[in-house]
Amino acid sequence: MTGGFETEPYIGLRAYTKEDHERFFGRDKKAYEIAVHWQAHRLTMLHGPSGVGKTSVLQAGVLRELTRQRVDVLPIGRLSHGSAFPIAALPERNPFTMALLSSWAPGESLTRLSGLTVQQFLRRRGPRTDKYGDPVPVLVAIDQAEELFFDFPHRLGFRDPFVAQLAEALDDNKDLRLLLSIRDDYLARLMAHEERLSGGPAAMVALAPLREEEALAAVKEPLARMARSYAPQAAENLVRELRTVRMEGMSGPTSYVSDTVEPVQLQIVCAALWRSCPSDMKVITPEYVERHADVDRSLGDFLTGALTEIAQEHEISVDRLSTWLRETFITELGTRDTAYEGETQTAGMRNSVVKALIDRHVLKAEVRSGSRWCELQHDRLLQPVLLTHAGGRPRHGPGHAPASAVECLRVAEQVFADGDLTLAETHAQKAKRMCGEGDQRTRAEIESFLGYLACERGDWAAAEDCYRQASQVYERLGDTAAVGRCLAAAGRVILHQGRTDEAIAELYSAVGRVPRDLAVQVELAMTMWHTGSPEAALPLLAQVLSVDGDTPIALQARAVVLADLGEPEQALRDLARVREPEEPVTIAARALAMAQLGRAEEAAAELEAALLAGRDQGLVAYLCARALLRLGQRGRAAQVARDATRPPLTSYQHRMLGDVP
Repeated sequence: MTGGFETEPYIGLRAYTKEDHERFFGRDKKAYEIAVHWQAHRLTMLHGPSGVGKTSVLQAGVLRELTRQRVDVLPIGRLSHGSAFPIAALPERNPFTMALLSSWAPGESLTRLSGLTVQQFLRRRGPRTDKYGDPVPVLVAIDQAEELFFDFPHRLGFRDPFVAQLAEALDDNKDLRLLLSIRDDYLARLMAHEERLSGGPAAMVALAPLREEEALAAVKEPLARMARSYAPQAAENLVRELRTVRMEGMSGPTSYVSDTVEPVQLQIVCAALWRSCPSDMKVITPEYVERHADVDRSLGDFLTGALTEIAQEHEISVDRLSTWLRETFITELGTRDTAYEGETQTAGMRNSVVKALIDRHVLKAEVRSGSRWCELQHDRLLQPVLLTHAGGRPRHGPGHAPASAVECLRVAEQVFADGDLTLAETHAQKAKRMCGEGDQRTRAEIESFLGYLACERGDWAAAEDCYRQASQVYERLGDTAAVGRCLAAAGRVILHQGRTDEAIAELYSAVGRVPRDLAVQVELAMTMWHTGSPEAALPLLAQVLSVDGDTPIALQARAVVLADLGEPEQALRDLARVREPEEPVTIAARALAMAQLGRAEEAAAELEAALLAGRDQGLVAYLCARALLRLGQRGRAAQVARDATRPPLTSYQHRMLGDVP
């Protein structure tokens, strides 16, 4: 409660949610435009710079607009998810697909979604009709689609298969409409997939900063239902001050009035102004705005807070970061400068730090002639950057450090999303040290996340220890399902270390904890196969398929085992039912089956596709190496087997490859 009012009219730095629609103003026309294009086109691309409000307009504007339409709308999707679920408990699946489906169906277990393609998930929902039985458009969206193009090495092979899944789903359902929301600096990379997804030109909707009249609505309208309002000219003066840019150059101070206002800056200044109002104030006058709406100070507070958080997250000094920001992005004339973003650094600063500055709306990136260039988000930040560097730091201090283990874990997740695996582990370990005895569930989530990080770097022993620790904490909490999944994850990484008997024992224990979890049963069957008992794996898979005959992960697993046993016709029949030819493991199993049937040209084509998408995946490499042996390419088979690192081949797989070095 602030200023004597139940609800603050301005949300500050966070994005608007669907529940915030009564406080969201200034984007009515744009929300309507986006809604019209989304309903009318197979593919719509919503693009704009970081911080311009793409998430907010979707959640609080477009979804509200669509409530009046005859459409079926899924929750806004994302391509990344949090740390609580032990991902290693699941068979190797497309991480983009898993994240998207879990955001579209937030109440459903990941194990139930595992193995589904986008098309299968949407088909499972059945036809969507109105009350008259007529079909209606099915609207799906992916927010922050730039996550698809973050260059995590272990995810590169999943990008094209995921795009293929989206295209397949669009081809399958003529009523499906896809909206992709993406930052401008990644738009060119998305455009490379436009033809495949849309079958022609996509609808393009650009989101720009707020025009003057839009900014006025965003300032004034949230107070419409409150017992406080702006006096005439008060909001207008505030917006004009937001549009005024002051610069300090060699020739002295200058200023100009911009045509637009950055939504983030408007929220920062308006939230600070609201908090400054006395509880009994009913009218905000122009005089009060002039005295208390200090735009430079509010933006300086924001900037210092952002720099402090980023410096702590990335373990650099605030002084170094603020000096680099001023020297890199402000010219001697006091205007914005640009810096080229290299492979790993930008003007001497790690790109993970630069990405964090973009995510916090301090910098923005643009693609020019095929290269990425960074600059300050807006000219309005020039003066705050100079003031911050000059030592005029506003009131911010140690309070910006994560105050709890949960906050520290979220920082670790964000840093991991920024591409810094080592720093993510540092913050996760810090979260672990901060976690008190009374917050056991957070401790379990931290251990699970640390296990995930260990898997990402191939440290199977560390991953095993983390998942065991997480299972013990969940045991004390009485969360049997979570215990079972952690044990399944532990069993999988134990297998990667070559301790096959222990892996089987761990997975049997996991099945006992979650007997209805089909994904864990499939993992047990595959572990039996990995240990050299493919005949024992088949009955387990048959049992899963007797419960759900269309379980994709079970069909795929049985196809792999059948191909390994030299039963190519049966393997291909199962693969035909999977309807997921783009997954690397599925492609590799198909290649082996075709090689066994003497269909050399088809096998060779499948081989190349599988190796392009998943060369370092142990199971993919094994199946491809066996197919290459059938095709008489012993030397290449040996090289493919050696390339397997995630995980390396098992003893059984080496035996099956015979004397391949």
